[in-house]
Amino acid sequence: MNTDVKGNEWAVILGASSGFGGATAIKLAEDGYNIFGIHLDRQATMPNVEEIKNKIESYGVKCRFFNVNAADAVKRGEIITEIKSVSDGKPIIKVLMHSLAFGSLKPFVPINDEQPVTKAQMEMTLDVMAHSLVYWVQDLVVNNLLLRKARIFAMTSSGGHTAIPYYGAVSAAKAALESHIRQLSTELGYMEVSANAIMAGVTDTPALRKIPGNVPMIEVAKRKNPRTRLTTPQDIAKVISLLCKDGGEWISGGLVHADGGEDVVQFVDQKLSTDKPVLKI
Repeated sequence: MNTDVKGNEWAVILGASSGFGGATAIKLAEDGYNIFGIHLDRQATMPNVEEIKNKIESYGVKCRFFNVNAADAVKRGEIITEIKSVSDGKPIIKVLMHSLAFGSLKPFVPINDEQPVTKAQMEMTLDVMAHSLVYWVQDLVVNNLLLRKARIFAMTSSGGHTAIPYYGAVSAAKAALESHIRQLSTELGYMEVSANAIMAGVTDTPALRKIPGNVPMIEVAKRKNPRTRLTTPQDIAKVISLLCKDGGEWISGGLVHADGGEDVVQFVDQKLSTDKPVLKI
């Protein structure tokens, strides 16, 4: 167990039922954090949620999950009230992770009779995948729930600075999310709170499988990545765990590449070779 964790420190995980959020909730529980998990699942995926909760509780920590829309202001208020009920009037939130993947995957311009993204869909995508982070932080601070030297993490992707088919609204949300992180890092400096965007490499998650063209995207990522494999949710969970240790608060306001070097490789036309390169003059 991480000796940096005090007895009543909690992590709030937005998107705790799968992918990055689920893996990080389990890892932070292993480190000794109690977990508030917010997720939105139908009955079909609830067995996976129960499995994650059981793993969390196996580490002897407290665990409370809420099956609600994390971007809903009323539901957020209800959860904040629940957090206050166990806080004994003191700040208890050491980690806030934003890993919400719910947005519109439509083109901006109609091509081949495809329906373009609407104003409502664009606004929903930005609200859920970017702006909701700000509102959660506001409520935690106003209600005196955020600990000094707390950590804030937001999951971004290479789509925040590149163009991907059908990804325009989500790409805009990722760029906005990175901007929000920079601003939060600045405004929460007086509390020594760190805020960072975590840019994972291509990861085979339920969210990725919804993106058109995900299969070739996976194949290209495997060829690009110097480790010749995809990023896993567990890779990201370990990075976040490291950044939560004492001293990690000095890393703040930035974009943390957690991709094994994938994003810096621009193009690979064949599988990476283990042979040493030959310099020809």
